[in-house]
Amino acid sequence: MESFFSLLERRVDDCSSLLCVGLDPHPDDLKARAAAEAQSFCIALVRATAPYAAAFKPNAAFFEIYGAEGWVALKHVIDAVGEESQRRGSHIPVILDAKRGDIASTAQAYASAAFDSLGADAITVSPYLGGDSVEPLLRNPEKGAFLLCKTSNPGSGDLQDLRIQGEDGQSQALYLRVASLARAWNAHQNLGLVVGATFPDTLREIRAAAPGLWILAPGIGAQGGELEAAMQAGLRTDAMGLLISVSRGISRAPDPAAAAAELRDLIAEIRRAQKRR
Repeated sequence: MESFFSLLERRVDDCSSLLCVGLDPHPDDLKARAAAEAQSFCIALVRATAPYAAAFKPNAAFFEIYGAEGWVALKHVIDAVGEESQRRGSHIPVILDAKRGDIASTAQAYASAAFDSLGADAITVSPYLGGDSVEPLLRNPEKGAFLLCKTSNPGSGDLQDLRIQGEDGQSQALYLRVASLARAWNAHQNLGLVVGATFPDTLREIRAAAPGLWILAPGIGAQGGELEAAMQAGLRTDAMGLLISVSRGISRAPDPAAAAAELRDLIAEIRRAQKRR
């Protein structure tokens, strides 16, 4: 059985891209505040950007606000990614941005909801409750999780930057402990990290602490993250291992397909430069 990240790497090779297209149907971007409009908005983005996307990342919150109809819309959006995958002969992973985290029995229910009911390939997860809250989401090697490590928001430092005693007895930031735990919990090669592109120095530090893990890096564009700085800090030595997540920079562009293509090409150029070093 393949691991989630081997599936992702095949898609990266197929589309020559590390771009993760965020599907965040902000109510202000819709013609009307309704689940059907959120669904149409996202499916149009999927169809326009699929040639350039290594993955799609729908944000559960922007569907949950519509109640049961929102969950149905989210399922249709994920199904639309599957249809594009079939049409192109290349599986495009869906990462559900839901930031789940609870005791083990509840985590199992979250896993079933995300993977079985919705059909997502991976999910974002909080590490706060410890390893037994993450393990149920990792049982199937073909399904993945991205552990919140150093998030892109300004307030992330309130907890994530706290200094604690590391395993070697030395002081370290809490986010480095999370990176270390992720390496230990990654038995099935299906656990990565979420590290904001808004903190390139921290991203570089985490990459050094977890040289082999995949990192999902949100925050490029609207949140102030700079693409080249993030890639220089977060790429692995093989110029892989980093998913660049962009949502509003694509969805609010006059031509989302052109914006995604431009980002894909720029990412490829930076990767080539990294390989030449």
